[in-house]
Amino acid sequence: MKNTLLLTLLLFLVLMKTYAQTEAPVAGVPIDLNTQKGTIKGTLLSPASDGKVPVVLLLSGSGPTDRDGNNPAMKNNSLKMVAEALYAQGIASVRFDKRGIAASKEAAMSEFDLRFDHYVQDAAAWIQKLKADLRFSKVVVLGHSEGSLIGMIAARQAHADAFISIAGAGQSADKIIRQQLQGQPPMIQVAAFPILDQLAQGKAVPEVNPMLASLFRPSVQPYLISWFRYDPQAEMAKLKIPVLVVQGTADLQVSMQDANYLAGAAAKGKLVTVDNMNHVLKETTSDRSPNISTYSNPTLPLAAPLMPALVTFVKSVK
Repeated sequence: MKNTLLLTLLLFLVLMKTYAQTEAPVAGVPIDLNTQKGTIKGTLLSPASDGKVPVVLLLSGSGPTDRDGNNPAMKNNSLKMVAEALYAQGIASVRFDKRGIAASKEAAMSEFDLRFDHYVQDAAAWIQKLKADLRFSKVVVLGHSEGSLIGMIAARQAHADAFISIAGAGQSADKIIRQQLQGQPPMIQVAAFPILDQLAQGKAVPEVNPMLASLFRPSVQPYLISWFRYDPQAEMAKLKIPVLVVQGTADLQVSMQDANYLAGAAAKGKLVTVDNMNHVLKETTSDRSPNISTYSNPTLPLAAPLMPALVTFVKSVK
């Protein structure tokens, strides 16, 4: 047992040194997914190899987040860095702009017509595309934040070989929003909670207080209803493939309890805790101001223990 632990530690230290010394590639090659509403644009980063290599499908978080983990309000390059670090270790990756975002704008749907399930369908189609590609030995899905729930559902539907959740919520979205609203003034809570209750029951609310329009406007309610009906723990329990749940201790948006929920629900789950890693996968403190500042700093590296954990897991998948 001691020898096994020593070997694991040595492997970890070697990987850490390798990441520190490796220069990341500048760019990958374009890869597209054709849909009925338009083309979804992505980037394939694949190392030169005489044989097949594993490929990781990266799924970004909520809102207008692009393939690199960035949005118009902040640039941190988190997912781009993950892809480059995988490449350096002989692992291919595909990351893409969600429909309607960045280079995938032509695949946009109206806000009223968009459903959470559309993102799941897109992810499942990417998995199927990669499974059919003879260059790849196995397909691992990695979902970050909202991409965690999307990924675990798509991984099951399209028969991926393994699944990684990073900073994924462990409760349904309506419960998370309710928790976040607990910190708002009472008048906000009084106005918001009845709307939240209705949407969680699958019922639209035609009249919304203007101060809550950004969150509950009628045109976004169909999406919220489709999102709220999924329980991450129930979806995780359906997976029969290897699962890795990764959570940072400095994450201001997702708690360790969420990670425990997910890991506990997984039949073949493993939990890795990354000390001082925040929601955008950078090392920082739990103090809000310095933590948030990392969201817009693309020069900061990923939290050091993250990639060794990801690479070890991907390479262990049979």
